[in-house]
Amino acid sequence: MALYITDECINCDVCEPECPNQAISEGPEFYVINSDRCTECVGHFEIPQCVEVCPVDCILPNPKRRETKQQLEKKFLKLTTV
Repeated sequence: MALYITDECINCDVCEPECPNQAISEGPEFYVINSDRCTECVGHFEIPQCVEVCPVDCILPNPKRRETKQQLEKKFLKLTTV
């Protein structure tokens, strides 16, 4: 499933550059994750990089966007194949 950033985000700017899919951007109040681009780093890393660097643990699985590993792999291929 894609990830999302809770309102506990402190806008520290460390997650955005870590995302290999450029799914993280600055929102009106705090950073947001574009679910259409988030693969939980499947295809790039073993662990989601944004989760690894977040100092307040505010990046969680999005219960509204449940995806299997196979779906995330498909999304990765779609995003990286031109």
